[in-house]
Amino acid sequence: MAHQVLQVNFKFNVPRAQFEDSASSIAQAFAEVPGCVWKVWLMNEAESEAGGIYLFADEAAVENYKASPLIPAVLSNPALSDFTVKQFE
Repeated sequence: MAHQVLQVNFKFNVPRAQFEDSASSIAQAFAEVPGCVWKVWLMNEAESEAGGIYLFADEAAVENYKASPLIPAVLSNPALSDFTVKQFE
């Protein structure tokens, strides 16, 4: 089965330093996602946009990640909005 790439983008409404402090507190949880080979964190401060590009071992790993408790925690964060998610082989 082919590797999968997941691209996630969103807007943030707090200062960059506050966003980065919050992100660094959960970075280890993202690093430990089963089947996640790597993640690149994205930041466009001028547009108040951030996100990540993930490489997963396979589609099952992506689906497990999307069903994990990390997703509701991120989606419910009041500092984040306008999420887009794209998946690629």
